[in-house]
Amino acid sequence: MKKDLIPFPTPYQLKTITVQTADGTLLPVSVIGKGKPVLLMHAFGMDARQFLPFILPLIQDYCFYLPHFRGFGLASNLTLPTFDFIEQYAQDTQDVFEYVSKETGFEAFPVAAISMGALVMWAYFQRFGTQRVSHYLNIDQAPIIHNQPDWQGGGVFGTRQTELFAQFTRLITDTAPYLQAEQVVDFRHLPYRLKVNLLDMERSFSLLSVSSKPSQLLVKALSYRAPHKISLMEHATWQHKLRCLSAYVALPYDYRDVLPTVNIPTTLLIGARSQLYNAEWQQRLTTLLPNAHSIILPTSGHAVPMDAPVSFYKVLKEFLNA
Repeated sequence: MKKDLIPFPTPYQLKTITVQTADGTLLPVSVIGKGKPVLLMHAFGMDARQFLPFILPLIQDYCFYLPHFRGFGLASNLTLPTFDFIEQYAQDTQDVFEYVSKETGFEAFPVAAISMGALVMWAYFQRFGTQRVSHYLNIDQAPIIHNQPDWQGGGVFGTRQTELFAQFTRLITDTAPYLQAEQVVDFRHLPYRLKVNLLDMERSFSLLSVSSKPSQLLVKALSYRAPHKISLMEHATWQHKLRCLSAYVALPYDYRDVLPTVNIPTTLLIGARSQLYNAEWQQRLTTLLPNAHSIILPTSGHAVPMDAPVSFYKVLKEFLNA
């Protein structure tokens, strides 16, 4: 006779709720834990549930809300109503804030955001202010994308920005007929060479994000696709990723003006070997933010949780307990 498995205690049960956004879309949000609410914002191409290994030891004291941005993770089937995806995500984040505050009774609570999720938070602060955020952990993300005369080398990819943006632009141009098609184009139906170029771009982006040898080897192993498998593989988010890259290249995304108004306690967690955002330029934010300090992880690249998992957990725990 088959015996029922012993269920996990309630705080350890991961559940998915939906939050209705301003345009009526139901946004999936993973929730786990009990206690004070915490909002975690994921990176480009990331599934919000990848935070789980770092938060499971903390769920007795905190209830973590992990929203899935449209087009990624559990929201991979949601399309963007606007080209400006960062501003759309900022509006969705406000809707999540309002929901969590109403459900928990907390007017303000901690937020930790990494990479794209952190750029969303800079946009959020500009549009909605800081009243919903008690303190903020910004993980390896500048408030600006494009290099500027007074911020030369501080944008994404630093001094390699022109070179890499040119590569993205060529790929976007090559895929334009399929991106602009009236119906969603199945990845399997793309020309083989175009599929290879797309996968190579994703692989290169992932390798730029990591610094340690183990992380690089893991990325190479997970991203390898045998030629015969490329022909048949499915890729539900390829169009969404390219549309986001198009916005990164085309739109200014400069939120430096909001920095003096972000007066909440802010921790800047910086990967010293980050190839996406130069560590020295990130440190300059401590002089532009009223109440900020930086923590530099000397052996980490941009993908801090992957390159320095133990250090990331310690910083997150100390941030929440502060």
